[in-house]
Amino acid sequence: MDILSFQNVSKGFGEGAGRHEVLKDITLNVREGEFIAILGFSGSGKSTLMNLVAGLEMPDAGQVTFRGKPIHGPGPERGLVFQSYSLMPWLTVKGNVMLAVDAVFPDLSRAERSAKADRFIAMVGLSHAAARHPAELSGGMRQRVSVARALAMDPEVLLLDEPLSALDALTRANLADEILDIWEQDRKTCILITNDVDEAILLADRIVPLNPDGTLGAPFAVTLPRPRDRAAINHDDAFKALRAKVTGYLMEAGIEAKVEGSRRLPNVVPIHGFPAAVRAAQGRPIDERYLEFSALHKIYPTPKGPLTVVENFNLKVEKGEFISLIGHSGCGKSTVLTMAAGLNPVSRGGIILDGTEVVGADPERAVVFQSPNLFPWLTAKENVAIGVDKVYPKATQAERQEVVEYYLERVGLADAMDRAAHSMSNGMRQRVGIARAFALSPKLLLLDEPFGMLDSLTRWELQEVLMEVWDRTKVTAICVTHDVDEAILLADRVVMMTNGPQATIGRIAEVKLPRPRTRKALLEHPDYYAYRQDVLDFLQEYEHGARPRPAQPAASAIAAE
Repeated sequence: MDILSFQNVSKGFGEGAGRHEVLKDITLNVREGEFIAILGFSGSGKSTLMNLVAGLEMPDAGQVTFRGKPIHGPGPERGLVFQSYSLMPWLTVKGNVMLAVDAVFPDLSRAERSAKADRFIAMVGLSHAAARHPAELSGGMRQRVSVARALAMDPEVLLLDEPLSALDALTRANLADEILDIWEQDRKTCILITNDVDEAILLADRIVPLNPDGTLGAPFAVTLPRPRDRAAINHDDAFKALRAKVTGYLMEAGIEAKVEGSRRLPNVVPIHGFPAAVRAAQGRPIDERYLEFSALHKIYPTPKGPLTVVENFNLKVEKGEFISLIGHSGCGKSTVLTMAAGLNPVSRGGIILDGTEVVGADPERAVVFQSPNLFPWLTAKENVAIGVDKVYPKATQAERQEVVEYYLERVGLADAMDRAAHSMSNGMRQRVGIARAFALSPKLLLLDEPFGMLDSLTRWELQEVLMEVWDRTKVTAICVTHDVDEAILLADRVVMMTNGPQATIGRIAEVKLPRPRTRKALLEHPDYYAYRQDVLDFLQEYEHGARPRPAQPAASAIAAE
């Protein structure tokens, strides 16, 4: 039996020439008790679709019905969990949940309403924090309160509008598992808006793609048996096939390479180019041990004594090698990266790059942060030119301009070079940040979770862009990430860090997958999931705060085979 239905629904915003049609002729039926995932790009209209179900927006054409009756506004039978927590900061966890209970069940006694709130707070594992205020909670805990508040309304349909997207990977996975457990207890109808393919497959009975043009694609049935185990599913051939199928569809719908390439890079030398006389005197270029971390330590003073965050980090990197650095939050990944950038002083040990010790910041080491830190009033071209003008002092103005435009073209911004940064999307701004880093012709490229603030589909697109540009430059690179698939896609070696404090290298996996790489090709490679399992096993071992163990000198078992 269908509980929700979209019948030829369209929705747009604006007037006249400025009007934008967001959803176009949507027809969709949701069965009672079904868990459905709406999967699509940012800006494709996912949240607009959810607002229509919640009764927060009305369609311009067609109708949305609940149990056969048109939806004209919000109702307690449809409980909504937003991406942002929307909690009352002056109320406790229980106070926030009681708001929903009091509104929906005014005829219950105060004791009965209190018991109902306690039940749902316990269901999301927050009984110990019922008296805390939102400011005292982590992001994951605040989102649990939102889920408890929605459940406390005892809705017939639970609406989840990207409830996990603002959370780190581990918290996201744990909360997704909890949502799945809750659904399996009550079998409420659930509609999940997400941009994460794995999340959709793990949770849903059916995945419905929402195309960039606001139309629906053909649904994918998820027939994997329940309960679904996040670790075990990686070995399931049906999971691999469905994952490749959904990923392929999404990439064809909107991610296929947008990189243009008509412009040629001028033959100019950056200020930190290796002097020919020095290279000749050495007799050979420094290729092996081009970058070396030797007994690296980072120690911070605290009132209770010295705190060692990173301990005895040893790594040798060849010229042109791409390293992914992965581990749980707080394991010191970014600390290692900022020391390599010269932004964070080394406490003990040292870092040698191209025969010279790293001391202080220098444009020979370009950094791309999670937020690109652009000057909002400058154009894309002007933001990139700031560094280029300093790094190529002997080049003509025309040559420097060619460098700027070449890299902006490479990252797919040929038509947006003169747009101001403040008018760009997050994904476009990060493209500018990547172009700016490559345009410095650095000896070492350092990427600190460069796609962490982006939705997963935009992240895929920029990973492809990064790979395309890196394949042309072969700059030595280190990328800090918490995304297993990203780590494998990018790297020649995946360096896994143990938990902090006293974090160090726990395992190194050599990735012998062919280049150039694309996500689609990797998902079809017979060895890909073995690499993925190697990293997942390591992360699972350290998931609950396991103490560090001595680093393994050899590469992973996969690399040795």
